[in-house]
Order: sequence, then structure tokens, then C-alpha cells
Amino acid sequence: MEKDVEIGIFGGTGIYDSGLLNESDEITIETPYGKPSDVITVGVFKEKKIAFMPRHGRKHTIPPHMINYRANIWAFKELGVKRIIAPSAVGSLKEKLKPGHFVLPTQFLDFTKSREGSFSKEGRVIHISVADPFCPELQHTILKAAKNQDVTIHKDCTYVCIQGPRFSTKAESKFFRSTGADIIGMTLVPECQLAREAQMCYASISTVTDYDVWTEKPVTAKEVIETLSKNSNATKKLLTILINDVPKTRRCNCEKALLDAEF
Repeated sequence: MEKDVEIGIFGGTGIYDSGLLNESDEITIETPYGKPSDVITVGVFKEKKIAFMPRHGRKHTIPPHMINYRANIWAFKELGVKRIIAPSAVGSLKEKLKPGHFVLPTQFLDFTKSREGSFSKEGRVIHISVADPFCPELQHTILKAAKNQDVTIHKDCTYVCIQGPRFSTKAESKFFRSTGADIIGMTLVPECQLAREAQMCYASISTVTDYDVWTEKPVTAKEVIETLSKNSNATKKLLTILINDVPKTRRCNCEKALLDAEF
């Protein structure tokens, strides 16, 4: 088993193949938590070893509430991944966050149900801190890459994660807006908190695909896919710049997340 992969990328809706990797191999990993979403493509990009996994499977066959998040994170950990970059599709809860814009969430609200959100088990209880759920060093690198690419990216935003796979009712959407949240999606939790338990750096790059239903216009899957298709090249270009800029040595505290988290 390879243990020298530096960066893991979860492909979200609309990104099923990174299209970035050279000298790539496909690796199948069995985990204590079952099968990950798909085989993992491992290859080289600008002298860095990268692992890519489509979060929903290559043919988008896994709905968000049925993704095996623990297996996905465990598989990346087995490959030696230290940092995870996680593109995803989101709806907007604010006028200024327009379809096609990128968003860098720094907080989340968890409205998911019945998802396995921890590696805790009998005999080992983990109480990680997610006061600041995302790696600040990785977020800084993303903002720098976005600036160099001249794309619109919003920072310091809050992501509401819902169970899915259905979209929100109007009442729910208006409620989520009232909390002060900025974007809404279905996959951030428990992915980010499991990465923290695994002591891996994690940052989400969210692409706004639509205004959520608070605008009185129902959201459709077709609309989401159309916006993502238009934005896919910008996302991949951002990833190429970002990967190149990620520092070799971690200077954050993500690798010490369990230091004070266990009894």
C-alpha cells in the first residue's frame, strides 16, 4: 500500500475525473468501514502525489445521505494523505453569492440525520474540537490561488449541511437564511469532522449552483448540473494553481487534533 500521497481530492457533483494526474493508477481499498465511494486514482501533478476520489461515484450513483464518509476518509488516510481539498456544489442563501461564484466556508451548521460522524467506538471516545472546522493554512492557500486566477470567491461563510437527497422546502430555506448562514449543501458533514478526527487538513471549495428556494423559484437537479458544467474548467484551473501552492510542510495544528480529544 502506498503511503506517500500528499493531497487527497474529493470530486463533488460535476467533477468525476480530476483530469490533472499523470502516471496514474487506480487503487481499490477495503476499510474497516466498508467500501469507499469508488476506486481511487493516484497520480502525479507537478511532482506532488495526488489521490482523487469521486464522492458520489463516477456515475453519480451514491446520494449524499448514503455516502460512506468514514470509509472515504479512512482510505485517504491509508494512502498517507495529509491534506484534503473538497470541491462541492451548494445553493446560495444570500443575494451576493451568485451562481458561478466560489465560496470558502469557515463554519457549518449540521442539520443531517443518522450519519456516522465519528471514528469513536466502544473503549475509545473522541471529543474533537471543531470550533474552527477547517484548516487555516489550506484556506489561505485557496484564497491566494483564487486571487491569482481572478475568480470571485467569498470567504468567512457558514455552510448549512442538510440530510438530502431532497432539496429544502420554502419554510426550511427561509429558516436557514434567518440563522445567518450563507450557503446550503448536503456533503460537508460529516466529511470535514472525520478528516479532523483523522488529523488531516481539510478545506471545502464550494461552487454556487443556484439560489436556494427562498427566492421562490424551485431548485432543480438540471439547473445544478448546467451551472457546474459551465464552471468545471474554472474549478479545475483553481485546483491546478492550488496544488502547486500547497506548502510541503504543515504549519497548522490539524495533525495534533487528537492531542486533547481523548480520555
